[in-house]
Amino acid sequence: MTDTLQLAPETEPTADDIAHIGQSMSRMRVITGRRLIARLAIEKVAPDLELSHLDVLESVNRASENGEVTVGTIAEAMRIDPSRASRIVADMVGRGVLERAASQQDARRILVVITPFGQRLLGELKAQKLAVIGEVVSDWSAAEARSFAELFDKYMIGFERVFAVRDKHLPPVPKPGK
Repeated sequence: MTDTLQLAPETEPTADDIAHIGQSMSRMRVITGRRLIARLAIEKVAPDLELSHLDVLESVNRASENGEVTVGTIAEAMRIDPSRASRIVADMVGRGVLERAASQQDARRILVVITPFGQRLLGELKAQKLAVIGEVVSDWSAAEARSFAELFDKYMIGFERVFAVRDKHLPPVPKPGK
């Protein structure tokens, strides 16, 4: 018979655990900073677009979940000057990714909406992202992938909560699983 030592679960992460997470975050930042997924999506669907166009497209997509989207909404979400947001939107309208429409609530307001081409681009971006993630976790068990998904979501919600207090310009914290 083998005796096993039963340790009480730790109630808080250790400094080593936090440092390990920090190191992993730094490695992830270097990789994601290259914007590989976005570049693959652009190459496949719209080679003449720039990465900033995808940033605006994703901002419009996220903001539209909360209602009507204006150039001001985009500028605030991206933390850029409204005149810069307006120029990027105008460029994207010209490329057929976005279009302007009158608000149904207030005809004086001009809204920014995603065109079918823009939806296709978003779909390709999502497909590329899921393909890369699928490759990364291809040798994980279903339980490992589920556990990581839950913990990563919990981490991101906590991260957003911490910065929402410090930066009122961040979008609201999503509900788990979104």
